[in-house]
Amino acid sequence: MPRVKYRDSDVDLMARMMRAEAEGEGKQGMLYVGNVIVNRRIANCLDFKNLRTIPQVIYHVQGGNYSFEAVQKGNVFYNRARTVEKRLAKQNLDFWRQHPGKYALWYFNPYAPCPPTWYGQPFAGQFKQHCYYEPKPGTCDTVYSG
Repeated sequence: MPRVKYRDSDVDLMARMMRAEAEGEGKQGMLYVGNVIVNRRIANCLDFKNLRTIPQVIYHVQGGNYSFEAVQKGNVFYNRARTVEKRLAKQNLDFWRQHPGKYALWYFNPYAPCPPTWYGQPFAGQFKQHCYYEPKPGTCDTVYSG
């Protein structure tokens, strides 16, 4: 059984986001970004309440901006998804979770060392240039069970 329900169009959308956000970090980096997307869909807490579909996660707006920078900037996100990214997205949707993105709800590239917290959330780990952050224990338990 997949981690979340999805359609083929969700695989395509997620694949495009994974590529746009982490193509420079290879397949592994794209999988970590995919973890964050699925985790946000599962979470239903903090900044990610009532996100019931992959498109709602991808096009989610926080503070007047899209949660994912690639939606705003366009660039690679608006290109067609390739087979390799679709395969990676499907892996995330079906089963794939790994540290540091395993329970992460946030990531960013600080262009410097990763700070120990980000908006009060603890640092989970780093892969190449991206820093990953998990919710504080007790603030979003659904992400740890999904």
